[in-house]
Amino acid sequence: MARRSKSRRSETRIEDLAELAGVSTATVSRALNDSPLVRDNTKKEIWRLAREHNYPFRPQMPTMLSGAAATIGIAVPTPVGRSDRLSDPFFMELIGGIGEAAQAAECDIVISHVTPQNFDDLSDLITSSRAEGVIFLGQSFLHERFNRLAQVESRFVVWGADLPGQLYASVGSDNIKGGKRATQHLLRLGRRRIAFLGDTEAPEIQQRYQGYVQALDDADIGVDERLLASVHFQVESAEEAIERLIAQRVDFDAVVGASDLVALGAIRGLRRAGRSVPGDVSVVGYDNILLSRYSHPSLTTISQDMAKAGRLLVSKILGAGSTGDIRSERLPTELIVRESCGA
Repeated sequence: MARRSKSRRSETRIEDLAELAGVSTATVSRALNDSPLVRDNTKKEIWRLAREHNYPFRPQMPTMLSGAAATIGIAVPTPVGRSDRLSDPFFMELIGGIGEAAQAAECDIVISHVTPQNFDDLSDLITSSRAEGVIFLGQSFLHERFNRLAQVESRFVVWGADLPGQLYASVGSDNIKGGKRATQHLLRLGRRRIAFLGDTEAPEIQQRYQGYVQALDDADIGVDERLLASVHFQVESAEEAIERLIAQRVDFDAVVGASDLVALGAIRGLRRAGRSVPGDVSVVGYDNILLSRYSHPSLTTISQDMAKAGRLLVSKILGAGSTGDIRSERLPTELIVRESCGA
């Protein structure tokens, strides 16, 4: 939400909220201070009224944080293809980008312990929170639930793909173009049997796979389903996928990893099988996490600008109340060429 002036703040008093809620001023005061003496449903209603009528209130927090202009919540839906998203290096860097943007805006961030799995979880995270808004890291399987939420609530934004019929705002990279760019680079190097490793049930990965298919079609190369391996966002899962391809005698000379962790796992699996990278097999990842620069060989990858992502996510939350309509945005992708492709 945009910061509010003192004159705007003075328009609504505790007495006004009490009248609107049909309770005493003492109850309003306790609710705004998150007192356990007030029922949760009553608190939520008073918090909703306070937000609607621009009455400033903040959660209890240490004195050192009390001067923050706003608080932004971060929640992580149950991940598709990930065992623990918060420990994933990519999401750690994304949270870092959000944190830096929030600090620049003199805001605090709070990471929720709740892992939303349905519409009620999503709704409760917003209505029971006194944060200015919530950033959800990933769509997981919740696309339709986010659409439903967008019909009654605007104070959220999602890190993820831009999907058909989407009613809510999301920020993410141009996954189709990124997947296509990675595959085209391998084709330019003369690679023709290119495997794709990733879980295409995840919306972003499905789009990266679409880009892979488009690049093959443009090169008049048919898609070989044997070269598609469903892989979770884990090094071990990618290693196992490579072992299966080799055991099944599937011929391949390149790998597009749906993430850097997947690509790094593929490199480990190839080296364990006695294949050289990039001599026998070229590998491209996606994300450009810090580890990709220091792997051996260093990883060619598709870069997403996490600093810009953080700024966009934070600015959209802070502007949600004043604009009422938040647009989705795609981050440009960039091919970062390193050693794992040979050129």
